[in-house]
This record gives sequence, C-alpha cells and structure tokens, in this order.
Amino acid sequence: MREQKDRRREPEAEADGMIEGRNAVMEALRAGTPIDKIFLARGETDATLGHIASTARDKGIVVVEADRRKLDGMSRTHAHQGVVAIAAVREYATVDDILNAAREKGEPPLIVVCDELSDPHNLGAVIRTAECAGAHGVIIPKRRSAGLTAVVAKTSAGAVSYVPVARVPNLTALLKELKDEGLWIFGTAADGDTNLYDADLKGPAAIVIGSEGDGMGRLVSQQCDFKVSIPMKGRLNSLNASAAAAILLYEAVRQRGL
Repeated sequence: MREQKDRRREPEAEADGMIEGRNAVMEALRAGTPIDKIFLARGETDATLGHIASTARDKGIVVVEADRRKLDGMSRTHAHQGVVAIAAVREYATVDDILNAAREKGEPPLIVVCDELSDPHNLGAVIRTAECAGAHGVIIPKRRSAGLTAVVAKTSAGAVSYVPVARVPNLTALLKELKDEGLWIFGTAADGDTNLYDADLKGPAAIVIGSEGDGMGRLVSQQCDFKVSIPMKGRLNSLNASAAAAILLYEAVRQRGL
C-alpha cells in the first residue's frame, strides 16, 4: 500500500514543478530546464550537492540552503537526497525584452515592479491583471519573492504565457535603470503624497507594488518619483497587493484611452 501511495505522489510532484533527487536535478540543469530556485540541505558537504550548487549559480539560478525538515516537508517523493528544485513554467525575460515590447507596439512603457511579493497567488493575480490591462511586463527580484512556479501560472490563468516577466538581482538598481530609460516611477503607499487620481500615468511608467506585509522597502521607496495613495473610504486602511496593482493599472488604462 505504501508503494502505491509513493507512486501516486511522483506525478503530483512533477505537476507542481518540483524536481527531487540529485540525479534528477543535475539532469534538469544539463538539459537547460528553466529552474526558478534550488533548495539544498544546510550543512551538507557532499561533492555532488556542491557541484549542483555551483552549476546552478553559474546559470544564475537562486540557490537556498534549508534545514532538512523543510526539505522533508516540501518533498512529495520522500527521496529528495538533500536537494529539491522548483522548475519555472517558462524562461524569464530580460528588462530589455520588456522595453522592446513597448517600442514594437509604439506605446509608452507600462511596467509593474513587484517588491518582494512572496505569495505566489498574489504574483499570479498581478501577472493576470497586467496581461488584461496591456502592461508590457512584470519585474520581480531574484530573492525573497515568488517566482514563475506552477502555482503562479495557475493563478495567472495562463497569463504567464503572454506577459514577459524579468527577474533582477537588485530592484534599486533596476529602478535607476528605468529612470535612465525615461520612465517615471510610481510607488504605492498608504501614506503617499499623490492621490491616485492626481497621478499622471499617461507617459512611460513603472508601478511599484510593495510586499504583502511591509509595503515597499526603504531603498526602493526612495527611488520613486511619486508615492501614490489609493483613496480608502471604509474602516480598513490597506488593500491586497494584487488589488492595488489592478487599481493603478486600470487607472493607467483609463488615462491612456486604451
């Protein structure tokens, strides 16, 4: 009976984009499978795991050390051998890909920058809204953020197939780069000094959505040209991150007459 249960878990793990075990992960790296993140057992000195880590880092893949108990909890096969990889559902784009997409359409860039959204459902919802609103791309940080996993793809309702998503090592540097490209940076903040309906979103714009708990980080906030507040008429003073993204994106749609 146990053997039958384990057999049922393996396809489920594959459907979730999880690759477990040293040989399976190494083969995925050799084959060029898009991988979002690799978790390695903390404190392991095994040469094979070291080779996996160095190969992954050479490819720009995020490698995270984790306690074995975390790996045990993630594992569906119960045979992870100290390594679990989370496959990405598609390859990441570059920031240039996103800017070029706007140029090709002859439109001022409209980009969503997610500052450490850790909930994959939130990221998926943002990507879905970005696609529906005609945004040219979404940018996320490499660390402390959900990536293009199967859960994100499902929540996006397939939008990950159409919206370029770039992943960068440093959001502060990224925002400076976007400014150099002529974009205005609009950060969302409850205490923002610009009312949403006073913000001019018709030109080249990057909309920054803060993390679920803490909002925008200090350094990211300092790079914003405008900090936009959404009017709150009820007893609560904040919105879900993906809802805030939707409100700003569709105000941009309204202003641009799209």
